[in-house]
Amino acid sequence: MATSSVRDLFKERKFPFILSLFLLLFVLTFLLISNSQKSPLDLTAADIAKPQLHLPTLSPPPPPPAAEKEDVGAAESDSIRWTVCDDRDPAARDYIPCLDNSKAISALKSRRHMEHRERHCPDPPPRCLVPLPAGYRAPVTWPKSRDMVWYNNVPHPRLVEYKKDQRWVVKSGDYFVFPGGGTQFKEGVNHYVESIEKALPVIKWGKHTRVILDVGCGVATFGGFLLDKNVVTMSFAPKDEHEAQIQFALERGIPATLSVIGTQKLAFPDNVYDLIHCARCRVHWDADGGRPLMELNRILRPGGFFIWSATPVYRDDERDRKVWEAMVLLTKSICWKVVKKTYDKATSIGMVIYQKPISPSCYKKRKENNPPLCDQAIRPNSSWYARLDSCLSQLPVSSNGNLYEWPEPWPKRLSSKPPSLSLVGNGDDEETFNRDTKHWASLLSDVYLGGLEINWSGIRNVMDMNAVYGGFAAALIDQPVWVMNVVPISEPDTLPVIFDRGLIGVYHDWCESFNTYPRTYDLLHASFLFEKLAQRCDIIDMAVEVDRILRPGGVLLVHDTMDMLNKLTSILRSLHWSVTVKQQQFLVGKKGFWRPDEKTRL
Repeated sequence: MATSSVRDLFKERKFPFILSLFLLLFVLTFLLISNSQKSPLDLTAADIAKPQLHLPTLSPPPPPPAAEKEDVGAAESDSIRWTVCDDRDPAARDYIPCLDNSKAISALKSRRHMEHRERHCPDPPPRCLVPLPAGYRAPVTWPKSRDMVWYNNVPHPRLVEYKKDQRWVVKSGDYFVFPGGGTQFKEGVNHYVESIEKALPVIKWGKHTRVILDVGCGVATFGGFLLDKNVVTMSFAPKDEHEAQIQFALERGIPATLSVIGTQKLAFPDNVYDLIHCARCRVHWDADGGRPLMELNRILRPGGFFIWSATPVYRDDERDRKVWEAMVLLTKSICWKVVKKTYDKATSIGMVIYQKPISPSCYKKRKENNPPLCDQAIRPNSSWYARLDSCLSQLPVSSNGNLYEWPEPWPKRLSSKPPSLSLVGNGDDEETFNRDTKHWASLLSDVYLGGLEINWSGIRNVMDMNAVYGGFAAALIDQPVWVMNVVPISEPDTLPVIFDRGLIGVYHDWCESFNTYPRTYDLLHASFLFEKLAQRCDIIDMAVEVDRILRPGGVLLVHDTMDMLNKLTSILRSLHWSVTVKQQQFLVGKKGFWRPDEKTRL
């Protein structure tokens, strides 16, 4: 029947109908083949808006098109007129909007608990561009930068004079040089670090102990040295009278952030740091009912260590003795035990090492329920702008009800199932995590490292603005870079997973400025972030913040929808950046040295 019908069509000479039929069949066949071969690089924002929940099937990326789209939005780039922050004020070159809001700080009723060092973001955010220091040049590259940086890039000599006897930093010609000294490092940081592991071998730098926090870090010499031992240290200190210590750390290429233990929680999850270190960090741990130390207890892993190297540990004058007695009572009340107390005769320096419990049994045996255990039912999950607890955070349990699991030894923990994966609360499983890891390994090797014309040899400080599981950072682990993994507060809380992998990160709201000095990162990466944020934030304000954070010569790498890349291209070109859009989905923007002229001061 079908054969005779076709024969009849030919006899009746209905060729237009036959031709249309064959064309329709051809188009349908082509579409079916195309869809079956869809690449991860052809996915839309809707396809991978939540890669941590629904990862697509991965396949090799397509070859780059013959012609790149480089002029997107160029016609609109002249519509924005920029102003420079007042460069007559020397402080303008180091402007951090949420930490330098003088109007909000002057209105504070108290500064007793370091409120003036906490975040006070201006509303609306400023749109001026931070001026460059006179004589600024491309930073010294890693690893040379760990030992020396250009003076003109961080022109703050006060620390040289203030700490000259301790040799934190020394000026030498056009450079600042870092000899490896410190308040507690009288025989050098190498001797100090080795003495810790000698005192307590179970620490096992770079194996059992991978992720640590250095409180009141100075110029991050401690964390910088530990990089050689496969330990990644989040060094932090407030923006205070130790002029630009965190800026020195970041200019050296050492992980660091600005923060303070004041009235609010640190921007980290519960139970994530393997070890916390304080060498003369000037924090009164027993103040305000012991809340500062209870904040460390919150973020320290069960079974993790706190190393305290300070004069109350080894001096016997009345003041130090009172501080030590208060510390004894406080640590006992939160069930920390002393596992080692040492005194080095060669340096006249001592330290005490505490360990957090892994079982809640001690809490139940206390004579007084003080401080009380937190009620997890009413306690906020996020630490973002949350007040310090006056209670003890409860110990986590695994999904099967067992006691807390320590992550696998490094480097196995980078790719093994994170203990907190089942606790993140959004239905994730190990298969999804593994697909995410493979996705980023493929994208880095096939596209990012070779296909986007990025000079990775000049990149050291990297930030992933929407890190999810930290897959981007994990894929970069063999490169000479470190990555600050940021989990936006509007996204699912996957930051505990990132720490379990042996990586570091923070929470942040990208509608506000980040806690870092200007010109401190070499590369910012954002995967389908801007399209989401555009619903809450002004894209121009975000571009100003990106420009503030990146060093001249730094790179913004964005994977997003073409509509968002068009908008970003227009804004970045108005900032005199060079911008290239690759494969209709990747934007590579490179910041230059341009600043508005003096007539456009704000």
